[in-house]
Amino acid sequence: MRYAIVTETYPPEVNGVALTVQGLEQGLRAAGHQVDLVRPRQASDGTDPDGGTVLVQGAGLPRYPGLRFGLPAPKRLARQWQLQRPDAIYIATEGPLGWSALRTARRLGIPVATGFHTRFDEYLPDYGVAWLQAAALRWMRRFHNEADATLVPTQELQQFLGEQGFDRVRLLARAVDSSQFEPQRRDPALREEWGIDGNGFAAIYVGRIAPEKNLALAVKAFRRLQQIRPKARFVWVGDGPSREKLAHENPDFIFCGVQRGDALARHFASGDLFLFPSRSETFGNVTLEAMASGVATVAFDYGAAREHLRTDQTGMAVNDDAQFLSAALQLAGDDVLRARLGRNAASAMQRLHPQQVVAEFDALLAELAQARRPHADHAA
Repeated sequence: MRYAIVTETYPPEVNGVALTVQGLEQGLRAAGHQVDLVRPRQASDGTDPDGGTVLVQGAGLPRYPGLRFGLPAPKRLARQWQLQRPDAIYIATEGPLGWSALRTARRLGIPVATGFHTRFDEYLPDYGVAWLQAAALRWMRRFHNEADATLVPTQELQQFLGEQGFDRVRLLARAVDSSQFEPQRRDPALREEWGIDGNGFAAIYVGRIAPEKNLALAVKAFRRLQQIRPKARFVWVGDGPSREKLAHENPDFIFCGVQRGDALARHFASGDLFLFPSRSETFGNVTLEAMASGVATVAFDYGAAREHLRTDQTGMAVNDDAQFLSAALQLAGDDVLRARLGRNAASAMQRLHPQQVVAEFDALLAELAQARRPHADHAA
C-alpha cells in the first residue's frame, strides 16, 4: 500500500503530535508500506529531502519559537498525488497545509483520515481570546467532518466529539516504548548535576513551558512540598514562551531545555515525582512516559491519565486543584507509597505495544482505501 501523511510539525520539533506522527510513519514503513511524508521545510533540512518526503513552505508559529506551520500547497500536492496516488491519506494537523491537503484529496477522490491531536479551543483563554472558543470548535468540526474518519486517542474524547457534532470519530489508542522509557535509565550522575544527593528529592515536569499548561499549579504544589522536603529541587524539561518568566520568578528551578531520545529517558527516570498540571491535553504522551519510567505521577483525570492512571495503584489521578496539591504532598512525604506506585506504573506500561497501535492504524487506512475502491472502479 502507498500512504501519505501530512503534518505541520515533525521532529526535531519536540511535541506530542510530532513524535506520534513520526512513530506512525516509521511503523508503516517497517510494515513494508510506501509512505510519502508531507511537511514544512525546517532549518535543519538540506537542499534535497529524504526519499518519500515532500517539503513545502512554512512560517513560524507566533509565540511558539521553534515551531512552524505549513502554508497551503494545493497545486504541489495535486501534482504529487496524481503522479503517485496514495491509497489513503492521514492528515495530522488542522493548519493551512492540512486544509489544503484535505481539499486536494477530496477533489482527487482519495480517502482521508484526520487526527484530532490538540484542543485549540481550550488554549484560547490562556492567550486572552476566550471569546473565540466556540468559533474554534466549529472550525475544527468543519475540518474533521470533511474526512472519512477522525482518529482520537481516548474514549473520553471520542464521546465528547460525538456530542459536539463530529462525525465518524474512530478510536486509535496510544502506547509507549517501554524499552526506551524504563526505571533502569535512572542516572545518579545526572541527579548529582541537579544538586541532589542519594536520598534527595526531584520533582520533574516535562513538556511545553507555556500558558496553557497550567504551570502555576505545579509551582504551587512544589512550594508546598518543600515545606516537608526543604532540599527538594524542581527540574523542568522542555521549552516554550513561559520559560523566561518562570525562571526569573523561580531562580532555584533547574531548566534542562529540550531533551530527546535516551537523554529524555534518563531525565524522566531520574525524577522522583512527575507533576503534570495541564488540563488542556488531548492525550498527554508524557504521562505514559513518566509511568513507564517508574516515576510516581500526579495528573488530572482525563486524557492519558483517565485511560491508564489508577489512583493509589499506578499514580494519582485528580479532579481539581486541591486534590492535585494534596496528592503531591502525600507522595512527597511517603517514600514507600511513591516507590510502589512507580513500580506498578512501569509494570502496567509494559502491556502497551506501539507495534499494535501501528497495526490498528494500518488496518484503518486500508479499510478506508477498500471502501473507496469499489466507487473508483465503478466510475472507471
